[in-house]
Amino acid sequence: MNEQRDRSIGPLQLAPSVSPGHAWTFLFSAFVSIGLLTFVSIGQAYILNENLKIPVTQQGTISGNLVFWTEVVTLLLFIPAGVLMDRIGRKPLFVAGFMILALSYALYPLSRSLGELTIYRMIYAVGIVALTSGLATVMTDYPADRARGKFIAVTGLLNGLGIVVLNRIFGGLPQQLAAKGFGGHEAGLYTHLAISLTAVVSAFVLWAGLKGGTPAEQSERPALSDLFRSGIRCARNPRILLSYCAAFVARGDQSIIGTFLPLWGTTAGIALGLPPAEAVKKGMIMFIISQGAALLWAPVIGPLIDRWNRVTALIVCMVLASIGYLSLALIGNPHEQGSIIFFVLLGIGQISSFLGAQSLIGQEAPKAERGSVIGMFNIFGAFGILVITALGGRLFDSVSPKAPFIVVGIVNVLVMIAGIYVRVAFPKHENPQ
Repeated sequence: MNEQRDRSIGPLQLAPSVSPGHAWTFLFSAFVSIGLLTFVSIGQAYILNENLKIPVTQQGTISGNLVFWTEVVTLLLFIPAGVLMDRIGRKPLFVAGFMILALSYALYPLSRSLGELTIYRMIYAVGIVALTSGLATVMTDYPADRARGKFIAVTGLLNGLGIVVLNRIFGGLPQQLAAKGFGGHEAGLYTHLAISLTAVVSAFVLWAGLKGGTPAEQSERPALSDLFRSGIRCARNPRILLSYCAAFVARGDQSIIGTFLPLWGTTAGIALGLPPAEAVKKGMIMFIISQGAALLWAPVIGPLIDRWNRVTALIVCMVLASIGYLSLALIGNPHEQGSIIFFVLLGIGQISSFLGAQSLIGQEAPKAERGSVIGMFNIFGAFGILVITALGGRLFDSVSPKAPFIVVGIVNVLVMIAGIYVRVAFPKHENPQ
């Protein structure tokens, strides 16, 4: 009993050999990691305007191109990153992710051309691969299976809080520095150096507190060539293949909301005659409402996922996601008071699809090949961002601002149907751990 209590943090039971200290360090990483990653959008907008003096009419295309190159790098590196984690351990790669991110943020404000900015963005992309691979794999390693849903829900909650807190602190720093008399270039430089230093400090915290090694003993580790093939080979498990499909739409979900919801609010506000600054603010309010709903819903759905069969849980999560996205078709003016409920449903659906997909892959990924399987899971997610963002942007301009959300809703329905098939045709789970 005492041994089990020592391997718990409140209701979060931990896997054998994972101490509360290891888990607390991971939860710290969950708070800082995604918040640090998402600052790039704020920082990039500042660099485009302040350093490079890019006309506003060209910034959308440039931003889209930078996202494209980011995803190309991630598609190429997720599998090698997963293989490395299975061979040398999670901690070295996770820590390296923070250090590479620190380097990219230190270089970003030194950009003097779009070519330089693109190179620095690709360095940032390498950091994304190492950091998110480490986050996803350790999140799979640390919880006991019966607490996996709650553990992932807490991780998602901390991710969201980190996004809000860190972006609020660092996003407002250039304006504060400018008010103190610093020039625009200096304000941007010092802000980026501050966030770079935060990433370095975080790396040292992780090196000191995370568990070393790999979950599998050396004698259990597959050959290196097998690890490269394992992400594809393990897709013979229909539940792993289903989780790959869920990753495609779950990460695409997040990209669609972050990209097109604020844009919809902004363009709709301008069409109503609002000044651009006010329209942008209203667009961000729509986004904040959806993310606030996601934060509040995560601790509700997490414990439920632990009680259900994980495929059943994914089906329920995809139902919620489908409702959230497809319900936006009912909105006339997104700034009407009654539209708030639809943004709440959207946030609930988005976080549900993310948690459902992560819980299923966490249960099914074999211990000795977990990093490689998570790498393939991330590959599907990156491909989802590429496809859904590219298609969504064209539909937003040519059909309707609602169109990208409707398409994602339909894809969620298709994954839900696939989940029902897997649940009926392959009802038994054989624990691969």
